[in-house]
Amino acid sequence: MRVCPLLFDPIYKPRLWGGRRLSDVLGRELPGTGPIGESWEVADLEGEQSVARGAGEVAGRTLGELVQAWGADLLGSAPLFGGRFPLLIKYLDAREDLSVQVHPDDAMARALGGGVRVKHEAWYIVAADRDACIFRGLRPGVDRDGLRDAIRRGSVVELLHRVPVRAGECYYVPSGTLHALGAGVMVAEIQTASDVTYRVYDWGRTDPATGRPRDLHVEQALECIAYGPQSFPQESRSDVAGVWTDTSRLIRCDSFIVDRVGVPAGLNQPIPHAEIMIWMVLEGRGRICWSGHGRDASLAFRAGDTLVLPAGLGPSQLATEDACVWLNVTVPKGKGDTGPTG
Repeated sequence: MRVCPLLFDPIYKPRLWGGRRLSDVLGRELPGTGPIGESWEVADLEGEQSVARGAGEVAGRTLGELVQAWGADLLGSAPLFGGRFPLLIKYLDAREDLSVQVHPDDAMARALGGGVRVKHEAWYIVAADRDACIFRGLRPGVDRDGLRDAIRRGSVVELLHRVPVRAGECYYVPSGTLHALGAGVMVAEIQTASDVTYRVYDWGRTDPATGRPRDLHVEQALECIAYGPQSFPQESRSDVAGVWTDTSRLIRCDSFIVDRVGVPAGLNQPIPHAEIMIWMVLEGRGRICWSGHGRDASLAFRAGDTLVLPAGLGPSQLATEDACVWLNVTVPKGKGDTGPTG
């Protein structure tokens, strides 16, 4: 198989807190009529594999298969994460508040092993209702005993920072940070390759499929929650010099870098390309052209698509039909496989 840009079939996840906004904002044809909370765009997890779409040799191949087949031609210097593609890329549509939750830190992941891996994530706000918010981090002075008591009384939200949000903002949520995505918010989520979540509060909801409240994971959560003051220097926004017309650095952490890129209509220029890039296309249409094995090829994209540009793609060209905006996700140069915890 020759290396080429990749598009994958979305993996849609019904969630009781989800809605149908992915259709309105991304132009997606969603399955069924019920609430869809998540669209997994790029995934290489146990039992959850993105499948390449389109024609040619890669069609029908899973991301895990391509990681094995292409190796550094796909990843460049980006390290594997527990033997897998290093990132999990999603969209989330929160019609209702998500549960108050936390993801395992290094100590918890190492203690449990197996498929438990540390989970750092970032949220780019794609759309937000008026007065929408997220909840992120504990208020000063909250300790484990105080949090345990609030969980028991159902008042844990009172101990969290409530952060008003609007479209275009980006927030970093490292492992150990107690958090919740608020109702009326749709985000692009960039995260390490982990899907382990510990819930401590779920707004008194019952799961219509079972008629019972969803499971909570209080003891696991209390072990890995970050108590005390938190700061998030990883989300210091800045302009980034480069060939693109308008590029802003949104997040830089040890696991991923997120830039917002804007380019005008009618642009036709080489793509600066040395390492793997993931484009979450938010606006516009365009085409990527490249050569390989003596043949010229191209791939059209539009708003709502998520593209993976392999590190070994070689010389390639971007041609835009409309003004385009995308999130460009890259991985800092790695030090080898990070093992099960990251």
